[in-house]
Amino acid sequence: MRLEPLYQRDREQAKQEGRQEGEQHLIIRQINRRVGEINESLIERIKGLSIEQLENLGEALLDFSNLADLEIWLNQQ
Repeated sequence: MRLEPLYQRDREQAKQEGRQEGEQHLIIRQINRRVGEINESLIERIKGLSIEQLENLGEALLDFSNLADLEIWLNQQ
């Protein structure tokens, strides 16, 4: 059995998870700066988003003026 394909798959998965965690961290920091500190339940909801959703949120948050805008956006996902 060759281990290279398994190793490659694990490496790609780790890379994807690292990218997702990085995007989560950046988005949370941007939201905190834009609308103020957010609570843990909102943070957990953000952490549950896919990379594509995180990217969309990153664009949408430029239009947010308050916390309600974030909650509305999350409820639409």
